[in-house]
Amino acid sequence: MELDKMDENDWKYHGEGNKSIVVSHVQHSRVLRLLKYPSEDVENAHQTREQAFQHILNIVDYNRNVMKPLLGEKYVHSGEVVKLPLDFVRQLSLKVQQERPELRCDKVMDTFSGCGLCLPNLTHLSPCHFGDHRPPLCVEIKPKCGFLPFSRHVTKECKRKVCRFCMHQHFKLANGKWNRLSRYCPLDLFSGSKQRMYVAIKHLLEEPQNNLKIFKGGELIYCCKDDAKQQPDLNELVQHLWPYFHHSNSLYNGHQSSKAVFNEFIQVICSALLSSGDSNRSGEPRKVQLAESRPLCEASPLHRELLRNGSHGLPKDCVLAKILQVQMLDNLDIEGVYPLYKRVEQYLEEFPKERNRLQIDGPYDESFLEKVKTCPSEDDGSIEYAVGKVLQYRVAMTAKDCSIMITFAPCGEDEKLQPNLEIQPPKPRFTYSVSILDLDPKPYDSILHQYKLDSKIVNYYLRSTNSAQDLPTSNLYKDRQDCTLLFHAV
Repeated sequence: MELDKMDENDWKYHGEGNKSIVVSHVQHSRVLRLLKYPSEDVENAHQTREQAFQHILNIVDYNRNVMKPLLGEKYVHSGEVVKLPLDFVRQLSLKVQQERPELRCDKVMDTFSGCGLCLPNLTHLSPCHFGDHRPPLCVEIKPKCGFLPFSRHVTKECKRKVCRFCMHQHFKLANGKWNRLSRYCPLDLFSGSKQRMYVAIKHLLEEPQNNLKIFKGGELIYCCKDDAKQQPDLNELVQHLWPYFHHSNSLYNGHQSSKAVFNEFIQVICSALLSSGDSNRSGEPRKVQLAESRPLCEASPLHRELLRNGSHGLPKDCVLAKILQVQMLDNLDIEGVYPLYKRVEQYLEEFPKERNRLQIDGPYDESFLEKVKTCPSEDDGSIEYAVGKVLQYRVAMTAKDCSIMITFAPCGEDEKLQPNLEIQPPKPRFTYSVSILDLDPKPYDSILHQYKLDSKIVNYYLRSTNSAQDLPTSNLYKDRQDCTLLFHAV
């Protein structure tokens, strides 16, 4: 990328989150991530050039030195910091403004620092040389927290029975964030049971909120509408998906045909989430069991008998197992972490110069990771223990808020599969890649906010519901064929 020849017309709006805007190159498989800030802070923006550079550098260091070792080299892309021509950034801001969702326009792009983060475009497969005319599909899932807290510090019993996502749905509905409750439950997705995972993804398709997006050839084709009252069009989605699953025995002229397309689409997603590219000598993938945590969420709409039927686990090196392992660094819950946060705060009031040694705000290097990995299991009353647990909690919160990108495209007939990478039967065949993104460090001072928010969510849930939801029957969730995937490195 030649920084001195940057042209805003070579870039297009790709998406945005709470803190940044992403634009993608129209020809090359690259994206730029640019910071944004509240509109009312525009006057002070020119004072934060060094802060913006340090902010982006912290993201890169945190991804490279902390999250990549914890989640796996093959899943994490740390990117690189770039300093862009200011004129290019200003023109780009004007160009993409008209494409931004109205609900996101309370913040504006940083046009003063010229700092950005350059990353691979994960909606593409690279290198793309498979000779198939169909563009790649990409599914972006924000899975959220996949376990129930098991800490002795938890004071409300409902937290041990109902997951945070399902409780938070009631709070968001009351505050007008969403107009409908999502039936998705993260514990179903992280269960390792293909039946439960199938239903979890089905519910994401029905009510994606900000937990599901689908791209085709790098273009967003399915997500939650800007107008939250309007549901996304599943019929339109099936038209996009049909060319990838036309081999099905079902007739493509009615309800059954749409169901067949979605069945196979969901199976491909499940297979990618469970695949690790590794197997033990017996050929069976190693499984991760969560002995400490209750595996069932009482708010899940699945039939209780289906939930209790059989013991499942995640293959050890699959993307879900990697994420869940890091999420479970939070083994005290926010109720156990908050008193330790206050211990750290009191210590820093007395010894403010210790802030750097304790790496409260970074740097995010090997020493930071060592503090996370070697924190004692028992509280010895030391400041080192308190800091270690606070750092573990922040890393776990990153994993609870990350996204998974699954990009796949049909293989040609001549593509050869490695024996240990086959995932059952022969048609259809896809090459695919899976990545983890949205791995920014969570601010130290967000712990107070999380403590207050946790209390609000739990108290509202207890007030709003006193009984379990009606549960559907399980006759829809029969065993289905899997698809064969060809593993392909990013």
